[in-house]
Amino acid sequence: MTTGSFRLCLLRALCGGVLIALTLPLRAEVAAEAKKPNLVVNAAPSAPGGAMTLVMAQELYAIGLARKDALTAVTAARLAASVDAKPVERSPKTDGTALAEQPDGADAPVDTAAMLAKARELAGEDETLAGLVEDAEAEAARSRSASASETLSRLSAGQTDVWEVPFFGGSYAEVAVIGDGDANLDVLVTDENGNTICYEVGWSDRMSCNFTPSWNGYFHVTVQNNGSKRNSYYLLTN
Repeated sequence: MTTGSFRLCLLRALCGGVLIALTLPLRAEVAAEAKKPNLVVNAAPSAPGGAMTLVMAQELYAIGLARKDALTAVTAARLAASVDAKPVERSPKTDGTALAEQPDGADAPVDTAAMLAKARELAGEDETLAGLVEDAEAEAARSRSASASETLSRLSAGQTDVWEVPFFGGSYAEVAVIGDGDANLDVLVTDENGNTICYEVGWSDRMSCNFTPSWNGYFHVTVQNNGSKRNSYYLLTN
């Protein structure tokens, strides 16, 4: 090998080494970026959308029932009536074995009509409260200021639903679960990389999760029935 050929080979080897050294950190950076949560940190706050509003209505209604307060119940009904909830067909992956001969109670979460009926019952002979219920009934069909997509699932005890929901990057997103009160539901929301976005455990069957994705992607909503009864719940998104 001549001196010129040797120098050329050495130059190529050195350049190749430099390119590899430059490429490896770049690939590592891309891989690390792909595993980051699909979440805008410290995103600007947004006003509650339809899914969040419906959860708030259910929680307020539960307070009204506990206190036997017609005014609180009718306020919850007004809040629920302000959302145009449109049924959407979605199919979850369901895992687990249901408990045999499990009891069942309500077949769906409480809706606006049921809230108003209960508010009227609680109002009794109080003409002022009865008038508020009548006003709310009249306004129910024309006071919608938010929207949500809802899907009803009847989840047996001991089973788990896993939903796949797409959201746009940079756009405010909401996920909510509203159960019928028959059993405890635990809810986990993760991105496509398995990063936890929201997690709710406890004795409730209601939860809400709001966030802003960094990029277009699919999110997985896992709903687990840890009770001894079937729970008919709504999956809500904005």
